[in-house]
Amino acid sequence: MDKRSILFIIALSGSLFFVNRWFESKDKKPAPTKAVEMVLKTPSLDTSTPINIPPTSTEELYVLENDFQQIVFSTIGGSISEINLPFKTEQNKKSLILPIEFDRTMQEDYPFNDHFPIQGFWKFDNGQRQKVAEGQIGGYYPLLRRPVFGENGQTIHPLSSKYFAFNVLSDEEVLYNKLYQVTRFEKNLIEFSYADSYRKITKTFTLTEESTPYCLEVAVKVEGDGRGLWLTTGVPDVELISGSFSPALKYLLQKTQKTQVESLSLPKSLMTYSSISPTWVSNSNGFLGVIVEPLSDIASGFKANMISGTLAPTRLSLIDAQYDLYSMDKYPGYEFFIPLKTMNDQPLKLRFFAGPYQDTLLKDLDITLAKTGADPHFNSAMSFQGWFTFISEPFAKFLFLLMKFFYQITGSWGFSIILLTLALRIMLYPLNGWSIKSSLRMQQIGPQVTALQEKYKKDPKKAQMEVLALYREKGVNPLMGCLPILIQIPFLIGMFDLLKSVFELRGASFIPGWIDNLTAPDILISWNYPIFFFGTTLHLLPFLLALIMYIQQKMSSQAPKDPKFLTDAQKQQKMMGNVMVVVFTFMFYNFPSGLNIYWLSSMALGIGQQWLTNKQLKTKSMKKT
Repeated sequence: MDKRSILFIIALSGSLFFVNRWFESKDKKPAPTKAVEMVLKTPSLDTSTPINIPPTSTEELYVLENDFQQIVFSTIGGSISEINLPFKTEQNKKSLILPIEFDRTMQEDYPFNDHFPIQGFWKFDNGQRQKVAEGQIGGYYPLLRRPVFGENGQTIHPLSSKYFAFNVLSDEEVLYNKLYQVTRFEKNLIEFSYADSYRKITKTFTLTEESTPYCLEVAVKVEGDGRGLWLTTGVPDVELISGSFSPALKYLLQKTQKTQVESLSLPKSLMTYSSISPTWVSNSNGFLGVIVEPLSDIASGFKANMISGTLAPTRLSLIDAQYDLYSMDKYPGYEFFIPLKTMNDQPLKLRFFAGPYQDTLLKDLDITLAKTGADPHFNSAMSFQGWFTFISEPFAKFLFLLMKFFYQITGSWGFSIILLTLALRIMLYPLNGWSIKSSLRMQQIGPQVTALQEKYKKDPKKAQMEVLALYREKGVNPLMGCLPILIQIPFLIGMFDLLKSVFELRGASFIPGWIDNLTAPDILISWNYPIFFFGTTLHLLPFLLALIMYIQQKMSSQAPKDPKFLTDAQKQQKMMGNVMVVVFTFMFYNFPSGLNIYWLSSMALGIGQQWLTNKQLKTKSMKKT
């Protein structure tokens, strides 16, 4: 092998290794622990009339809950301290949320931090208030960041109420830590009130009908001084997509019949956008997030803020904290501030979506809300993740269209990926066939090419002309061997970006206990102490992929089995093939299992086509003789 080839392999291996490290990452269904309830002996309440609950001097939590959301309200700020999304189970088939490895790890290893809500709370049931002593363990995905607790129940990393959703912040004074009084509490409604010498603030939260899942209606009224007041949107927790942290801030501008979605660069500090009046703002962690849509006239402008991960901690920081696997300072939080002052001194009404950014869900919401005269365009809040989305997005959308069709047949996203690969192989069958034949012919005339290069080694131009003449005589096109691979690259990148962007694949299991999440690497075994490159888990699919690639390389080679009879070109080709097997193993090690299944299936089908083509060529050769 010449020096240039060696340098190329080293450079390629290094580049792919660092790309792989950039995307590095880490699902048994949880058995929720039944919460202990303590029912207060209070009289039955008429839900059609307001009730006055005596104010307290300490924080209390109140819960509104349905099949899609557990909304936890704090009397501090009269705000939303938690939004917990129930997992899809046999008992709750309406939910769209599936547990992933992080959820199982939290419940099994850190149950003291996996209560939903985080402490005792009030709920409304059977016409009366009921006190629940503690939240159940597991069974929910925490959409918003929460305090982090230690094993003894003490708070390790607190979360200030200023980061709760729909708290009121002021430019001039501290309002976010004020205690509110609950003035009305019903099955699907809660109302808070706060008054001081300057103003009175009333907040009303209403869970919407089942036709608009994951939505909450909010009304905030300020009587008195409303200058310099802002509403917070909350801080979504961390969601790692293919090992990377991919938060996204967006807003929608709507002018007459045209709509335009703008993405904000993630702020480094508090940023003010005073001249923009968005139709809604979206704050997502990749697969899930919140959308706040003002329904009444509102003052122009909004703010976007970054919060240090040490101030707004992520639950992931608990996992193997002694090895600092998920250091809080690596995962800052982001939030929006909406101006609270309205244009006509009327209550500010808002629609609050908090849930998965799933294409079908958001499209159905748009259709349902359009019947009421609204035009939310929630579906446009979805973010397509990737480096070269302008190239990969069309391929990804095409691939997902085929996958949805196969999913309707199989009911399994894993089998859908395999059938998708088969469909693509069939579509590209003629091109791959020509490529295989071209590669075989190239290998057959390899000795002749080597002889010509040796004969004219003192005249490189003459050697090149003679080799090209040989190619024409034998009907060989060297580029045909590379063309199918070049064509498959956009599909490979499209599949990679698809697995980072489509919520349906999040938590989708293929082989339970091994491949539990198609958007994350497969996990054969795991351990605690991190090992270089491997981390804390062993992924088997990349090694199976390497084995398939090695077999395909052996089948496609026409070189002599005895190394003594190998030409320099054949030795170089063999070495390059072995290096690429190793490189692909390293590169795919921390890639999503769905991507490994796709590429492994493609290679396996390639072996089948290689065998068939070899057999056809051998038959033709025997007929000629």
